[in-house]
Amino acid sequence: MSAPGPVDGPASDDAVFHTRVFDADDLRRAHTRIAHEIVERNHGADNVVLVGLYTRGVAIARRLAASICTFEDADVPVGALDVSFYRDDIALRSVQPVGPTEVPVDVADRTVVLVDDVLFTGRTVRAALDALTELGRPRAVQLAVLIDRGHRELPVRADYVGKNLPTRTAEDVRVRLHETDDSDDVVEIWGPVEEPGRSAGDRSSEGRSSGSRPS
Repeated sequence: MSAPGPVDGPASDDAVFHTRVFDADDLRRAHTRIAHEIVERNHGADNVVLVGLYTRGVAIARRLAASICTFEDADVPVGALDVSFYRDDIALRSVQPVGPTEVPVDVADRTVVLVDDVLFTGRTVRAALDALTELGRPRAVQLAVLIDRGHRELPVRADYVGKNLPTRTAEDVRVRLHETDDSDDVVEIWGPVEEPGRSAGDRSSEGRSSGSRPS
């Protein structure tokens, strides 16, 4: 789950740009592919509800719904979910709501696809599942994310992934969307200054083997 500034990783004032992962065209293709996969897996979209997690997950859910409408005769409901008060670290830091929880239809007996931008430790998704139970009992819950950066701390796996991206825990995955950030669509990796002589392969390898930390 992203927030303004560095996201899903240790925010640092001295972080530097490492690499660009997605540009606007890449994001459009990822959204289109995920939209097709959702419809294919669920044999249509008639009973599907897309529920985005604030902040960028809501924008992505709306994009997925718009994409589905271009090839499927279905108007997919889109909701928004604030998980702030369901996180397991609520006692460790101050919590502020980020937006209203709004789901325009009854989720009972429907397939709810939770949508977020970055999947990291899995704790945000766990909180989302708790929040969702107060809205009803879906027939099934699926998860769609733009980026899966690894380092899971809970047994959570996405059903739909735009890109699997090995990272180091010291890095920030920064997602920018024009709806939420007043900028061009882009996904970038920022982090500490690279050591001289370290290759991109070294960074990716370390991302696969380094330990986890809470999100």
